[in-house]
Amino acid sequence: MTTSRFARLPQGEPIAVVVDLGRGPLPVLELHGPVETARVEAALDSIAARHPDAPAWTADLVSRGPGRHTLRLVDEADGERAEFPLGALADLLTHRGRGPFATRQVAATPLQRELLADADAHPGPGRQVEQASWDWYGPLDVARFTAAWRSVSAHESVLRTAFDDRAEPGLVVHEEAEPEVVRLPHGSAEWASVVEADRRRGIDPRRPAPLRVTLLGGGPAPDAGAPPARVLITYHHALLDSWSVRLLVHAFYRAYLAGGRLPGGERRPDMGDYTAWLAAQDTTAAEDFFSRADTGDAVSVPPLFAGTGHRAEGRSRLRLTEEETARLTHWAAVWGGSESTALQAVWALLLYRAGRAEGPSRVRFATTATSRSILFEGVERTPGALAGPLPRSVLVDPDATVPRLIAALRDRCLDQAAYEWVTAGQVQAWSRRPHPPADTLLTFEAPPRALTGLEAELAACGITVEPPQTLGACTAFPVTLIAHHDVAGRLTLTASHDQARLAEITDLLAHAALLLRELPRGAGPDTTVGEVLALLSGLGTAAAPAPTGPGETGAPPTVLRRPARADAGTVGLLQAPGVSRAFYDRLAAVYPGPEELLLLDAVPVGGPRVEAAARAVYDVLGSRLRPGGGPSLAAFSGDGVAACAVARLAAADGHRALAVVLDAAGTEPDDLARTLASAVARRS
Repeated sequence: MTTSRFARLPQGEPIAVVVDLGRGPLPVLELHGPVETARVEAALDSIAARHPDAPAWTADLVSRGPGRHTLRLVDEADGERAEFPLGALADLLTHRGRGPFATRQVAATPLQRELLADADAHPGPGRQVEQASWDWYGPLDVARFTAAWRSVSAHESVLRTAFDDRAEPGLVVHEEAEPEVVRLPHGSAEWASVVEADRRRGIDPRRPAPLRVTLLGGGPAPDAGAPPARVLITYHHALLDSWSVRLLVHAFYRAYLAGGRLPGGERRPDMGDYTAWLAAQDTTAAEDFFSRADTGDAVSVPPLFAGTGHRAEGRSRLRLTEEETARLTHWAAVWGGSESTALQAVWALLLYRAGRAEGPSRVRFATTATSRSILFEGVERTPGALAGPLPRSVLVDPDATVPRLIAALRDRCLDQAAYEWVTAGQVQAWSRRPHPPADTLLTFEAPPRALTGLEAELAACGITVEPPQTLGACTAFPVTLIAHHDVAGRLTLTASHDQARLAEITDLLAHAALLLRELPRGAGPDTTVGEVLALLSGLGTAAAPAPTGPGETGAPPTVLRRPARADAGTVGLLQAPGVSRAFYDRLAAVYPGPEELLLLDAVPVGGPRVEAAARAVYDVLGSRLRPGGGPSLAAFSGDGVAACAVARLAAADGHRALAVVLDAAGTEPDDLARTLASAVARRS
């Protein structure tokens, strides 16, 4: 690589990388801003590590003046020229503007790959995305709050981890990756709207920082009678589970109490250690255990909740009282079970009834295995994606007793505990006979752990906090039921489901609550399953709506600024995570160029949906392109791959397309507007 000396520009100036795909056969990138040779070399080394199958390219970096550089890439391989990942390079060069960005590769676990595959296979940002929230009473230093989460991210490698974009996905652990912390003033939005909007944004598992924090309210001295601040955490199941989130919240409190800085070094063990342990496990015993399940010739209840074709997601919630919860806990313990076992028994009875089964029949559903009791040292304090679904089946016999049903579920749970590290996909592959798939998932979250001394320290600062409460997730199952205890200790059931099945699932939850209340009151050692089902005999079942296909039309773009003259071009802005609509409106208001500004849908940064999403964005732009002209695609750092994918589609149609990747780290809309206008004007 050759280079001349670079003039350093002010650190506050943004970096822009302009990728012009129409100038010639070889890639050329124009770099505007403070760029150093070492940073370019590190970015190219990172590309080589992330894309080992990419061609061997050499780079020539030439300075053309203060803040102006040209990077030319040359493929030295013989034969047909392969495509260089220009978008990934642009993202690396603009990553937080400057500073180190070393990475290391970690293998993904089978569970992580299955969860990612499910998210990729189902369009929509909410798939495999979970949320948890709690209230914060007392003073809250917003700057310390943000610093504490950044400190936790520096100590927890899982918060700097993202999936790569290979055919067999792996993980990339970044040296630096700050979590997104969004603060909204009190009264600026309704809490329900905040939660729903944040869920719709989703989490992209191919970006580092798989956890987003939203704070509503907060301040140094809240008025007497003022509502508490509310904290929302949104995360992706393929990188974090609910147990992990509670671990991270505890670490956050320690950092907050320490002035925003968590003492100590990076946590070990981490997911890299767990992955190494997992790879060393012999699956022979686990394969034998799961292959021996479901023996016998009993009739199986078929799946009941096939997809309706709707994409709208619904949620239903129901609570028992404190007294009812305590009674259920005591009753289950009498028969050697737990609340979780009792819920599984009730769910099995409801599926048996909904399937109109008669006589002994096998009912199947899935349960979430926490994987926190396996023989991996330190597993209980390792944040990551360890919890996953495993199949559960039980024979429901109307002539058998309820205690016998509970004992069967309890014993199965105990036997399975040693194999919680396997996945549903592995179990399916090991199955020696075909079975109807489970279409419901039960998740029973353990009661919140004590803050182990942190409560007293928080109280000394005038702060009272509640344990995080999960809000439900859209999983690979048509119906997901999460059970947990709320702040008052009441058992809470939250069902996530297809919105088209709202009436059906609401009835099912009501029937579950009825049995959870009535069984402890009257079910004894000789009570049969048939007698319990008779309790429901007078209650109807809602019919499932007829399936309808999802809409096929794409969302139209939002026109932020109309062209200043008829021959002006079009600039498409890809919607970026964490960038508000107000920011784009301000950018459009101060943009000095004549071009039309459009706000386009976000495009995934990787996975099988990238090509289709890029095509959808390009189709939106197609009607606005002039013959011989081409669009300019602008994106913030992290969306360079998407911007280049859309630009390549335009170039393939004969347009001179331009992709501009901007560093938005700490810059204002005015600065970015000038940088964008300058980059677009240079290609005219």
